[in-house]
Amino acid sequence: MEIIVIAHNIRSTHNVGAFFRTCDGFGVTKLYLTGYTPYPILPNDLRMPHIAQKLTKQIHKTAIGAELTVPFAHHEAIEPLLDSLRASGYTIAALEQTPTSIPLQTFKPPAKIALLLGEEVAGIAPELLGQCDVALEIPMHGKKESFNVSVAQGIALYALRHNSPL
Repeated sequence: MEIIVIAHNIRSTHNVGAFFRTCDGFGVTKLYLTGYTPYPILPNDLRMPHIAQKLTKQIHKTAIGAELTVPFAHHEAIEPLLDSLRASGYTIAALEQTPTSIPLQTFKPPAKIALLLGEEVAGIAPELLGQCDVALEIPMHGKKESFNVSVAQGIALYALRHNSPL
């Protein structure tokens, strides 16, 4: 089973670092950091060097080196990426609570899946949800309506690996 993670418009470098660490633990094929999501230094990075270095250092605090082991890329625009992944056979799965979302524990993942994570507070924008093949939901049993996005990513990746027939 191939899993790709797309983190779109994430503010926190700590969440990004956690994404890298969790992607490493679950053998994610590639992590895409899209929109304004901070990302570590890339070859031929066009950002001001001191900004790229500062963000890389902050991400490293929680990634603890996983930013060096997990393949990643940065894309400002997410739509062309989604089109490219779909053309390559990936099912685009939003991790979001919607009226039609499927409980994560009942979802049987396909051989190639791209898990889309959205903004920490607002989640995935409705226009972006419309471009996804499926929405997956983590059932909540407490008083809060959602998990932190990096915690939700870990839960989702565990379930996808655990529910995979491959």
